[in-house]
Formats: sequence, C-alpha cells, structure tokens
Amino acid sequence: MRICLLTILLALAALSGALAQSADLVLCDRVAADPSDPDKPADVRGVSEIASSDVATAIKFCRQAAPSSRRAMFALGRAFAANRQTSEAIAAWRKAADKGSSAAMVELGVAYGTGSGVTKDEAQARKLFEKAAQAGNPRGVSNLAALGGAGGAAPADPVQARALLGKAAETNPEAQYQLGLMLSEGTGGAKDDVAARALFEKAAAQNHPGALERMGAFAQEGRGGPKDKDAAKAYYERAAALGDEDAKKALERLRCPYAIKDKQGKLVTTLCF
Repeated sequence: MRICLLTILLALAALSGALAQSADLVLCDRVAADPSDPDKPADVRGVSEIASSDVATAIKFCRQAAPSSRRAMFALGRAFAANRQTSEAIAAWRKAADKGSSAAMVELGVAYGTGSGVTKDEAQARKLFEKAAQAGNPRGVSNLAALGGAGGAAPADPVQARALLGKAAETNPEAQYQLGLMLSEGTGGAKDDVAARALFEKAAAQNHPGALERMGAFAQEGRGGPKDKDAAKAYYERAAALGDEDAKKALERLRCPYAIKDKQGKLVTTLCF
C-alpha cells in the first residue's frame, strides 16, 4: 500500500509540474509569441510587438517555460530585446537556435547582418538565413534573398528564394504571402496574378494582415480574379483591425476617393463620403 501511495504521489507531483510548465508557456505565448514563428501553434495568435506593459510578464513566464520549450526560449529573446537587453536576447536566441528554432536563427542572422549586439558578419548571417530557409522559415528565405552574395560580391538569388518559398507555402501563411508578392511582381520568375491571388487568399483565411491587405487590393482592382468593391472593403477592414497601415490608408482612399489639386498639382483637399 505504501508503495502504491508513493507511486501515486510521484505521479501527481509530475503532473503538477507539467501543468505549471504548461501554464507558463500559455502565458508566455499570450504576451510574447511571434505571429511568424513556425513553431507557434495555430491557435496562438501572437503579437507583432511586445507591449511595454507586458515585457516584465513576458520575461518572467517565458524564462520559466524556456528550459523545456525552444519556442519559449525564442520568445524570451524577444522579451529581452523589447526591454533593450540586447546581450540577453542574443544569448536566448542562441540557445533556441541550438535547439532548432528557425525563428531564432533568423533573429541571430539579422543581428549579424546589422551588427546589433554582435560583431557584424554577413557570412555568418547568410549561414543562419540558409539554415532557417532550409527548415522552411519564410523570413529566412526572404532575408536570404535580400542579403545578396557573401561580401556583396554576388547578387541575391530570387529564383532560389521563390523555390524555397514554394515548399514553405504549402502550410505557412507568411510563406504564402511572401511567395504571393513575388508572383504578383514577377520576381524570380513569371508574373502570375491568378496564382498570387490564390496564395493571398490562403494566407488571408489565416488572418495574415499583409495578405488581407493584398486581397483587398486585388479585389478592388480585379487582379487575378473578379473585381468586387464590397469584398475589397471587407478585406481592408480585417487587415486594418489587425494593425496593417496600408489597409488603413486604403480604407481612407475608399472613403475619400476624389482628390482636389491646384494648378501645380498639389493636393488641396479630398472629397469624402
């Protein structure tokens, strides 16, 4: 009986620890998860920027969840960065990257590419972006394409970026958005508004702000599909609610479509409905 009771107590203690860890991760996700982190579960919305009022909370709970979660370790780095603790942020991202966090690899790559908190090293930045891209991280792909050759000797490879994004876009809304942009602009291959619109629509269905704004523009202009002013407005409104500045400006243009200019072509006023 004593052995059984001890077993039960140990099991309850383990369960209690697991639940506490889970609660820490939930709170960490709530205030510090990155919307573009591929490790983020679909039901976690994430925040584009950690609110100043949430920084202390993020550091506390992400630090507690970090030992058993690379996602929390990455978020802890974000919290430190938001608190201007650059060296601590770099250290947390290194640990997360060592555990396989592609989002942390991207942030470290940005740090090396800009010399923020570390000695500037474009070769190291390229290695990190390549590793993140190979893991399917869309920011890794786009940053790799933007970086150019080592030492600036060679141009960026948009064809490779488009191919890498194609793989990531099967499941990732950020990759769908980025690939949609390349297709809509004819970057790295043929221009294809129909395919671009389909990708924006997929990402918009997952509440990607940029994709919602692009769907608004495509619906407004009739690019890649039917022209629908009401649908365009609805897309813009959803994107604006998520903080997209381009969508807010587009809504204002819909509300005030007529611009009155002087003889020099300078804007005098707008006519609004």
